[in-house]
Amino acid sequence: MGLRAFACRTGLCAVLLVTSQAQAREQVSAKVQDWLSAVIMKIDEANGRDVKPSRRKSSREVIVRVQIAADGFVNRVDVERSSGSPDLDERARSLVRAASPFSPPPSPLLTKAGTTDLSFPLRLGR
Repeated sequence: MGLRAFACRTGLCAVLLVTSQAQAREQVSAKVQDWLSAVIMKIDEANGRDVKPSRRKSSREVIVRVQIAADGFVNRVDVERSSGSPDLDERARSLVRAASPFSPPPSPLLTKAGTTDLSFPLRLGR
């Protein structure tokens, strides 16, 4: 499975998990890039509301994997790499769920099962 990075903003980057090297090499359309950016921004905005300014300095990173359905709702959120704190890991999962629903993913991102998988780091204050 290949990886393709997208839309880095304030420490939050998405990685689209693609099924083949050929897909990873294909040019990504503006529509796909815009959708990925919107997902990242929505989660980033939710994270900004969730973190008090004094907490931003002491933060940890959680890498989450998110499965988004064709209707834009989150099907699943898993922690790929823990922050080392079960509370922060759970907060990361809750944050992604709270940002849902997103706009429906563009059809080129949908698998045969009708979902899109993303993987990205979230920086959360303690």
